[in-house]
Amino acid sequence: MIVDRVKAFESLREALTTAPLLLMPDFKLLFELYIDLSGDGLGAALHQVQIINNKPVGGPICFISGQIQPTEARYGASQIECLCLVWALEKLNCFLKGCVFEVITDCTAVKSLLNIKKPNRHMIRWQIAIQEYRGNMTIDHKDRNVHKNSE
Repeated sequence: MIVDRVKAFESLREALTTAPLLLMPDFKLLFELYIDLSGDGLGAALHQVQIINNKPVGGPICFISGQIQPTEARYGASQIECLCLVWALEKLNCFLKGCVFEVITDCTAVKSLLNIKKPNRHMIRWQIAIQEYRGNMTIDHKDRNVHKNSE
């Protein structure tokens, strides 16, 4: 019984101290911003593929999470996913401003945020907030089963 506890503690300590290895950002390379909504929380992960020892190595630069405010909880799921993008851009502004990056999401509404014909007042505000990134940002939709980096 004690041996099991010691093994469990050792594996926990190793998991907490070794994974994931965070990379230093290279501002000349493409960033990948994974965003996702889960329950009452917002999540984002900033990744990058870098060349280390002549081999491409992909890994995280940082992870962020936040909680949805009570008034925001009344939004639809698509609106909250769009809110998640705006929130992540505000939080990771120091990494992303002026850099080329790709947003990866599991919600198709985020991909069409900039092209909505009759946006509501929240969407208009969010469209304005992401205008400064528009030239450097592409938005890609990936299936929920493939998109797990920000959960």
